[in-house]
Amino acid sequence: MQQASSRTMSSVGRTGSNPAGFARAWFALTVAFALHVLDEAVTGFLAIYNPTVLAMRSRWGWFPMPTFGFREWLAGLIIGVVICFALTPLASRGSHGLRPLAWFYALVMLFNGIGHTAVTILGRTVAFVPVPRPAPGFYSSPFLLAGSVWLIVALLGTRGSRQKLQVSTS
Repeated sequence: MQQASSRTMSSVGRTGSNPAGFARAWFALTVAFALHVLDEAVTGFLAIYNPTVLAMRSRWGWFPMPTFGFREWLAGLIIGVVICFALTPLASRGSHGLRPLAWFYALVMLFNGIGHTAVTILGRTVAFVPVPRPAPGFYSSPFLLAGSVWLIVALLGTRGSRQKLQVSTS
């Protein structure tokens, strides 16, 4: 019993934070997200995004994605980044309520990074919208991919941590 408790305590010391937390991975992905917003803003992402949405709507009238003006798009993303930074303390505590959002966040950013990479390789989004290579947002995509994978691994590694801590300290 004492061995289990000392192992748990040593893992707390090694990580430097609550083992139930995933704050470092969350924070790293949020930094990658902020870099990605900057990358897209300076490389003309909306010049590709808006025509792609319009082409998709002309083909499928039900296509749900909106078009954006630069100011509203950038303001929305900045607010999203600020909210993600503000949620970092909850991630450090391994908040059970934040875990579903963390999974959603990690998967959206993973597919975002994959999408920018794929568009760069293909040179187009849809048949009607050619994209100069590299695609806007491509340079920050590796950071999104790495941050997403790290958060996914952290979430997998911390599932059930509370139960392990409670059992080992009893």
